[in-house]
Amino acid sequence: MTIAFYAPMKPPDDPVPSGDRTMAKALLIALEGTGLGDVRLASKLRSRDGVGDPATQDRISLAAEMEAKQLLTGPRPDLWLTYHSYYKAPDLLGPHLSRRWGIPYVLVEATRASKRLEGPYARFAKAAEAACDAADVIFYLTEYDREALERDRVPGQLLARLRPFLAAESLPPFQRHPPSDTIRLLACAMFRAGDKLASYKTLAAALALVQSRAWSLRIIGDGPARAEVEALFSRFADKVTFVGALDQEGVAREFRAGDLLVWPGVGEAFGMVYLEAQAQGCPALAEDRRGIRDVVREGGWLVPVDDPSAYAKTIDALIDDVDSRLATGRRGRDRIAAEHLLPAARAALTAQLAPLLMERNR
Repeated sequence: MTIAFYAPMKPPDDPVPSGDRTMAKALLIALEGTGLGDVRLASKLRSRDGVGDPATQDRISLAAEMEAKQLLTGPRPDLWLTYHSYYKAPDLLGPHLSRRWGIPYVLVEATRASKRLEGPYARFAKAAEAACDAADVIFYLTEYDREALERDRVPGQLLARLRPFLAAESLPPFQRHPPSDTIRLLACAMFRAGDKLASYKTLAAALALVQSRAWSLRIIGDGPARAEVEALFSRFADKVTFVGALDQEGVAREFRAGDLLVWPGVGEAFGMVYLEAQAQGCPALAEDRRGIRDVVREGGWLVPVDDPSAYAKTIDALIDDVDSRLATGRRGRDRIAAEHLLPAARAALTAQLAPLLMERNR
């Protein structure tokens, strides 16, 4: 058996770190561990158009046609699985190739966006809708995605829950640095324009309203918008430390030493950083946004969207409530261990993929 894996947004070996790349790599590892067959990366073609440009979409569509022709000359897989097809980065390969080969087609974290069917993204939005229509199974990662997928589901299509997960078999023994008089806040994200910068702006606005002075903030990350991010936090002088970009173990060490992840989560589909923090027993404070609700449950707090005052008041309350922070961090870690690691992911994937492959090879 062979499973063809494709990530049109960003291939799992892309050099630029991101939550999307992390999830793609985790999914590859999970699939390889199911024992269902060999997993191969089918293509590295990126279909993302970040601005809604017709010329870019023409170029990507032409490249996809040429890529599909080339793939058809190679070996036929037994199943095609695509991770993260949506209106900015639709799967332009999987539906066509699966139909030509006569094999099952599966999507993971596919989204429907009917409001994008008109306007600059109309062409790619229609392609994303067509990919959803072609899928035998769609794994959804958040309840919000499920609602749209259920509304427009085609007859005979299966929807299955796959919780966002980390590429770990288990969690190491629980370790936390002893609490101090100063709460150790952490933020962790790339420095780039758009939603990431918007979250940094929200965080800076909230910290300006925090009444207590008993806090410090370590910011993990780097990127093209570094100057803008540094300017946002310049008012806080030596209370903020820019750590720079770290590898996976470096990030884990920071979370083990931190007391609270402070990341509003503007534009996050769900936010891998929340899973990474909770896995180390570090609770999270986020805005109450769709998708984030699915991963910040027992392991953190959610405050109203676009309300820096509410965010600041929660930080103030948690500075003096060490017991609540520790208890919430432990509950979050227990939830990650039970539902957001490789064993749970493999079980969910196998439950749906095994029947498809057996039917295919009868």
